[in-house]
Amino acid sequence: MPRRADLVRYGAAALAGGALALSFPPRTMWWLAVPAFAVLWLTLKDVRGRRAAGLGFVFGLAFFLPHLWWIQHFLGDQFGPWPWLVLSALMALFVCVVMAFVPLVARLPAAPVWAALLFVLQETARGLIPFNGFPWGRVAFGQVDGPFGRLAAVGGAPLVTFAVVVTGFGFAAWLPHLRQWWRGWALLPVVAALVAGPLVIVDAQNGQRTVAVVQGNAPDIGLDLLTAGDTLRANHLRKTAELAGKIRDGSLPRPDLVVWPESATRTRDNDPVLDAAITDLGVPTLVSALRNGQNAIITWLPGSGAGKSYAKQELVPFAEHIPLRDLARLVTPFADQADLDAGTEPGVLDIADTRVGVGICYEVAYDYVLRESAAEGAQVLVVPTNNAWYGRGEMTYQQLGMARLRAIEHGRAVVVAAISGVSAVVRPDGSVVRSTGMFTDDLLVDTVPLRTELTFATRFGSAIHVVFTAAAFAACLFALWSRRRAVTSEQRD
Repeated sequence: MPRRADLVRYGAAALAGGALALSFPPRTMWWLAVPAFAVLWLTLKDVRGRRAAGLGFVFGLAFFLPHLWWIQHFLGDQFGPWPWLVLSALMALFVCVVMAFVPLVARLPAAPVWAALLFVLQETARGLIPFNGFPWGRVAFGQVDGPFGRLAAVGGAPLVTFAVVVTGFGFAAWLPHLRQWWRGWALLPVVAALVAGPLVIVDAQNGQRTVAVVQGNAPDIGLDLLTAGDTLRANHLRKTAELAGKIRDGSLPRPDLVVWPESATRTRDNDPVLDAAITDLGVPTLVSALRNGQNAIITWLPGSGAGKSYAKQELVPFAEHIPLRDLARLVTPFADQADLDAGTEPGVLDIADTRVGVGICYEVAYDYVLRESAAEGAQVLVVPTNNAWYGRGEMTYQQLGMARLRAIEHGRAVVVAAISGVSAVVRPDGSVVRSTGMFTDDLLVDTVPLRTELTFATRFGSAIHVVFTAAAFAACLFALWSRRRAVTSEQRD
């Protein structure tokens, strides 16, 4: 039977994971992440690798189950709880594995630093494997409303996650030694986050553009959206005609650019109906559509039709591309559909005298997609998305948090165009200046600053990832070498 002390440890780890889940949008309790990691550190005190792995799994599961509850809303009626439970458990396994190494690096000086690097390592691994990974739920994505989020301009999501985790771990390690003021190094990430504030600049460098988002809406019918393509197209054509009318009668200002949400239509290279709608609108439009086997964003100009396009690079596993197809039939309704073709080029499009960086829906969770766009000269970022599958839960707010972090990371305004909401205009400091509701049709028009200066994170983000990963492995190898050396020395004695 488990000892009472074990039950207390595992219960505390579960509470810590639940607290981390509460730190994410739509709530603004970002600060809960720090005590969550402080408690996790205390549960790991004086345990061996196997027990640390178990505590890590409990912590991860207690976090991912509520954080990914929207998957149950999406698939639960047809597939039951298994897709949600299995994915949550798989993600928790990554935490489990790295926590097994915490007792090893805990022998080193500044142990919370190396343990925090291990946590960042599991986030990196989750974004790579299996099947191109699933980078949802990174600690950084819950920090956009707090001071830690500002560090994204320096080191992107990895640095933000590291700062939060090392602060929590460091506080827990420092508290027993309060009288030794010099051990207050755990406060350094907080100070760094506050100092990073002036690095987040919102001023326009290359003028401004007025951007409109057409949110045509989608019915809240879950998996039945598979057969609702005609409805989605009709909704967005109708709302585009409404926008054209409001521009003509002066009730809305004429935008420089219009954006349609992801999957708003299926189209071909020749689409007379869409041509007529955008010609009537008289404004260059980014049309997000399924075309020629790709999930794409297409530049569509009044009078001349479709132009250059960007194809989504990071396809959603078990939805847009199907690995293990026979097994996939147990967990996804998309198993018998053909895979979409992934794009290979960075998301940059020139339209309306503006260089626009684009990332489609799921891609906002991947560091490289919008980093490449900004590095290629994008002056503003656009994220079309379709979250109508997931109902009125937290998924769309979680994704908006990611877009807000990308705004800070790259010093660019971000326009989020969601088919059923929440659409939003985000300033380069991550603040939301205008947004829509969920499951309603709406028109969103606002002016965004254009910027070209590259942040440190944009220039060196990939290198920072490599350094963090190398440091985590190096700490483990050094700890193993030190332990072996100590054992050898004892045997000699």
